[in-house]
Amino acid sequence: MEAEHSSTSQQLLTNFQTYASAHPTTVLLDPLPAMTLLLDRFASYQIMSKLRNSLRDWRICSPPHLEIHSLSDLSSIQQAVMTKGLSFPLICKTKVAHGSLSHEMSLIFSAGSLADVHPPCVLQSFVNHGAVLHKVFVVGDRHYCVERPSLKNFPSGPCDRETIFFNSHQVSKPESNSDLTELDEQMPCLPPPSSEAVAALVRELRVQLGMALFGVDVIINIHTHTLTVIDINIFPGYEGVPQFFSSLLSLIQSVLDKQTSTGPQVTDSPESTQTTSSATTSL
Repeated sequence: MEAEHSSTSQQLLTNFQTYASAHPTTVLLDPLPAMTLLLDRFASYQIMSKLRNSLRDWRICSPPHLEIHSLSDLSSIQQAVMTKGLSFPLICKTKVAHGSLSHEMSLIFSAGSLADVHPPCVLQSFVNHGAVLHKVFVVGDRHYCVERPSLKNFPSGPCDRETIFFNSHQVSKPESNSDLTELDEQMPCLPPPSSEAVAALVRELRVQLGMALFGVDVIINIHTHTLTVIDINIFPGYEGVPQFFSSLLSLIQSVLDKQTSTGPQVTDSPESTQTTSSATTSL
């Protein structure tokens, strides 16, 4: 997505695609089209919406959302929020889902404050979840769930509170110490995500995405205890996963083994099979 606005980035991407096409024995751990999809929150949120039907039996859902493509009059945005069934407060996220700007978000508490949005962006109903975020890191057929701090609970419904602008990295890093993560009330601990439900979610997303390296941000609704998917991340930082490098090596080995057994045999070329991931770690 950012490459669309940078001639240098676009040229680098074109060069990489040209190289991969000219060297068919190069193995990509994740296909470029699938990765490009996850760079766009408009696209990834549509995937999340589809999970409602396929994972209904596991009580997995995603909050209602609204895509804001361009600047529009305030009344049109307010009407769209009502039509889509979004409820305040709303969390506003950039369309671009990777890079430093993708972590700049805001909490909007009233219809009047929708004037604070900066398209292109996504509005998503905020779900109270006890200030706990569960980051699911996927490495091939393995996945790991790491708990992180998150936004505290807010009263449901519109109010006259001013929009809160924040950086999600500053809120949800392991060492984060933010007023936005401090619960105002005594609240019992929520149950952890069901391991079976998380496994079902990962299996479904691997099929939907065709990817081996990605992350999923999930929360537990404090009222319904429903597992709620709020973001899908392209090749995340895997911070807090001690088995990451061994899991990554296992993934690479399995991909190479599959390539050896099913891939084309190149006998005339001096080039050896190369393995690369066209992803960049997001820290």
